[in-house]
Amino acid sequence: MRLLLTSLILAVGLSGPARADESAVKAVISAQIEAFLANDVDRAWGYASPTIQQRFGSSAQFGTMVRKGYPMVWRPSEVTFWDSEVIAGKLWQNVLVRDAGGALYVVEYQMIEGEGGWKINAVRVRKTPGGTV
Repeated sequence: MRLLLTSLILAVGLSGPARADESAVKAVISAQIEAFLANDVDRAWGYASPTIQQRFGSSAQFGTMVRKGYPMVWRPSEVTFWDSEVIAGKLWQNVLVRDAGGALYVVEYQMIEGEGGWKINAVRVRKTPGGTV
């Protein structure tokens, strides 16, 4: 019984920060998508990691890359958050996105935490087979 109680206390205690991080991660991704929908590339740029910002050099170049390379993120018609997972020590948040034409994609956001909070460090996109989940 004592082992069960200890396990329960540890599980509850350890889930608190993870849930807080999950909420913060989802808020960052949601805010960036909202910025894209509002054509506010400067605001969206602020959610990108320093690595991404260094790679693209300016919010304008970043916006062009997203608009051309990730139209499902630029103008999603529907966004549903799935589970996050840690792969090779990196946090990935999975998001189901429906584009303007109705096609479904799983967008995997690699997140990093820095002094200013969570930032988006990479994005991978997989189209769902047949456009369904």
